[in-house]
Amino acid sequence: MSAWVLPDHIADVLPSEARRIEELRRKLLDTARGYGYELVMPPLLEHLESLLTGTGEALDLLTFKLVDQLSGRMMGLRADTTQQVARIDAHLLNRQGVARLCYCGPVLHTRPDRPHATREPLQFGAEIYGHAGIEADQEALLLALDCLQSASVQDASVDLGDARIARLLLAGTQANAATLARVHGALATKDRSELADAKSELKDRKTIDRAKGLLMQRQGLSEHAAYEKLRKTAMQKGLKLGEVARRMLEMVDLLG
Repeated sequence: MSAWVLPDHIADVLPSEARRIEELRRKLLDTARGYGYELVMPPLLEHLESLLTGTGEALDLLTFKLVDQLSGRMMGLRADTTQQVARIDAHLLNRQGVARLCYCGPVLHTRPDRPHATREPLQFGAEIYGHAGIEADQEALLLALDCLQSASVQDASVDLGDARIARLLLAGTQANAATLARVHGALATKDRSELADAKSELKDRKTIDRAKGLLMQRQGLSEHAAYEKLRKTAMQKGLKLGEVARRMLEMVDLLG
């Protein structure tokens, strides 16, 4: 193998493409500046505990990690700039009132997010701090639309989401914390297959709860004993717990 071969999903940017990327970067930053956003440039490398504070498992898996030869501490190459900008606002600027910050720079991912994608994408973002009202959401949306227009994106569509909607919809379910976290994670990453699996898990949970209730009512079992009976039946038959519960309910409906 040639020493000049680059790692998978890493590429040189040649002059014509580099010029187009830089022109686009400048348009996006100028658009954000027109809204009053100030440019910040966080470092590419940080202590790992600072870089991943308040983030989830997905970002941890995307982050390249190494040992600092000076301090011996674990370091991380940023996979997302958002957390760094929040740190700058909270600990370096620490301004009273509203703060508007923007950024545009490379991030590094351990894996590409889709086939043929680069592991060194250029990330642009704009963050508004110090105002929790809907006006901040409206401003962010208008800025995003203007940025798309400046980039000559045609027929753009906007998907709106709010974590509070998901929490409200899931509030009445009997799902455990792990299942709820799985649903929230799938929604955050727009992972349809994961969401479908989590939805199936929630549906199975309701079916299992119904089957447990039926056993408790008809056989005078405790909740724990009813669950154990379903679990043992599933193990003996080599079936999933939800499938056993579903078959039991179907048999009860058939017999009346």
